[in-house]
Amino acid sequence: MSDQKSRESRKLYAPKDGVPHAVVSKAIDGMSMLAACWREYLMLTQEEMAQRMDITQAGYAQIEAAKRPRKATLEKAAAAMGITLEQLAY
Repeated sequence: MSDQKSRESRKLYAPKDGVPHAVVSKAIDGMSMLAACWREYLMLTQEEMAQRMDITQAGYAQIEAAKRPRKATLEKAAAAMGITLEQLAY
């Protein structure tokens, strides 16, 4: 599968429940915030996430860098990714 096709298929697919192994592994291995791991798994840029959330890219970067983002912020990010709050904040 070409990289472009893989990217498009991941953009369309987010499991209805649970967290993919690739997301969990990245979170554990890289000590990254789960929002960044999900975004990268879905092959979205920070700019694309910001557009989906109707905020700036810098604003979205602050969300990923936050140690304890607000629940409302996480809900908005989860909706923008097509996942549940529980998946984003497991």
